[in-house]
Amino acid sequence: MDGWLRPAKAVWLWFDERTGFSKPLDTALKHPVPPETADLKRGGWIYLEGVGTLTAFIIQVITGIALATLYIPSTANAYDSLQFITNSATLGSVLRGMHYFGASAMVLFIGLHMLRTFLTGSFKFPRELNWLSGVVLLIVTLIMAFTGQILRWDQDGVWSLVIAVEQAGRIPVIGTWIGRYLLAGKTFGATTLSRMFAYHVFFFPAIIFLVVGLHLYLVLHNGISELPRSSEPVDKKTYRQRYHERLARTGVPYFPDAAWHEIAFGVLMIIGIIILAAVVGPPKLGAPPDPANIQAQPRPDWYFLWYFALLALMRPSFENFFVILGPLVFFLVLFLIPFVAGSGQRSPIRRPWAPAIAVATVIIIGGFWRYGSVAPWSPRFEAQPLNAKQIGASSGPVYDGAQVFYNKGCEFCHTVDGQGGERGPDLTHVFQRLPVTTITGIIASGRGNMPAYVNNLTPQEMNDILAFLQAQNNASH
Repeated sequence: MDGWLRPAKAVWLWFDERTGFSKPLDTALKHPVPPETADLKRGGWIYLEGVGTLTAFIIQVITGIALATLYIPSTANAYDSLQFITNSATLGSVLRGMHYFGASAMVLFIGLHMLRTFLTGSFKFPRELNWLSGVVLLIVTLIMAFTGQILRWDQDGVWSLVIAVEQAGRIPVIGTWIGRYLLAGKTFGATTLSRMFAYHVFFFPAIIFLVVGLHLYLVLHNGISELPRSSEPVDKKTYRQRYHERLARTGVPYFPDAAWHEIAFGVLMIIGIIILAAVVGPPKLGAPPDPANIQAQPRPDWYFLWYFALLALMRPSFENFFVILGPLVFFLVLFLIPFVAGSGQRSPIRRPWAPAIAVATVIIIGGFWRYGSVAPWSPRFEAQPLNAKQIGASSGPVYDGAQVFYNKGCEFCHTVDGQGGERGPDLTHVFQRLPVTTITGIIASGRGNMPAYVNNLTPQEMNDILAFLQAQNNASH
């Protein structure tokens, strides 16, 4: 063993003697930290979301480099190259899955990290810049997540970009310029994809590297924040002295005392993402982009679903203002927090408004996310035909009516027996609510977003649909 280690040690000593690398590394690894960060029973687990964010970013860098060697950033080949990666390349599906779940983990953990920082008042003096760099990292991470969806170059990705550009175009004075800059022209095409690829692979990752480096430096410079105590509010005149005196008395070295559970958590997180990538797999690619398909119903990835739902439910008269002012006000508030409340109490018990805001934020985002995942305002094109048991027949007019109901797209918007879309009313018991003449008239002439089927159904098909709906009304489910 020593025979193998001796050459490696000699190389390290040669490198270290010329660079002095061990000195800053030793300082970083052995810097003192509050003792509770090294003890999971005393609350050390709440610090794990930071290492979760860093681990997810490392996964993204490694898997992103691997994917970039196979991905072809051209409108003619991007979609096919992803199909090849997913279905033909060795471990390509696992690689795409890791990149997707790594992105999800990064968005999730950076959100949890900022939530914990806000709740514990860790944004206060002297860590204001720690918070501000975290806000920048949140913004850039969301941009990375959005550009990553676009690079799939399927129907969802392309039309999500078109919608985002349309929203950006509502910004006064500079909106049109911003939209054309994002599209690299007046409409999406080859230059659009090349620009998004450059953003996703080069520009924004470089910003993340810089911000993460700055954030880690600030953690070393200002120290890891201790758990808040209601008896010790932050006083800018005395905090640093009190903090360093406490570390001198009770502090422990970061490595190995506090680092072991972070390393273990990072390893478990990597294993979990690999398992998810292998078992669940990457997100399925939609249909290739079709500029002529103006009826597309693009849906963002899960981390944007809540915002997607919020805009969908908003009154059109408010939407123009919210699209511009909503994100602007939100991030402006985040930037102002350490300047408005940079000292004083850190304990959530003495700051009841902080837990209230945190809980309200989680409930609002969770509620809109749930609504966005259902998206009752959109047709559900993935709805499957009803089976014979649900129909209540395997032949005859009732069965034929069920086939017409599905083939004409009615099931995409209407639920029958708990299956189908939610854009229109549930038709399971429609005959209990409306007479047959009214139902026939609505099908023939349409109503609201429902098109008229008078020229799209034969009299026999109309009778079959009515028989099918009548049978559903009479059946007991």
